[in-house]
Amino acid sequence: MERTISFMNGKGSIGHNTRSFIADNVDASRTKNSVTLIHEDIKQVYHKLFDKALDEYNAKQKRKDRQINSYYEKISRSKQEKLFYEVIVQIGNKDDTGVGSSAAEVATWVLKDYVKMFQHRNPQLYVIGAYIHLDEETPHLHLNFVPWVSGCKRGL
Repeated sequence: MERTISFMNGKGSIGHNTRSFIADNVDASRTKNSVTLIHEDIKQVYHKLFDKALDEYNAKQKRKDRQINSYYEKISRSKQEKLFYEVIVQIGNKDDTGVGSSAAEVATWVLKDYVKMFQHRNPQLYVIGAYIHLDEETPHLHLNFVPWVSGCKRGL
């Protein structure tokens, strides 16, 4: 069974991933079959990942105007940085791995395993969302993550 594997950079629409809104290419009757593996509140994740470093950074600032009140707000207003990044992973296409086929079931299992392995291999990319969509033509994974490091000498 040969299949292609596609990786794409996504735009990062949490509303699309959680199905807060339904796009034209979605079969709404199958939305209930989609799988949410991980869904964390991004603001809470920012507090969890960055509050300690933010406190240390602010403590070193001699000028109050250089302190950062909320790292989440700072990044959300930035034109150069993104709050989170997204990759979309798809196995096969609508012709060989269409939703409802046995190949789609295997692809769904593989995508679930991929999320676990991604987290294990990339501890510096904190996964905030993992969604497998089974309401479009081919099963695919939306994987959202926040890059972070610890022990930086400069900046936050």
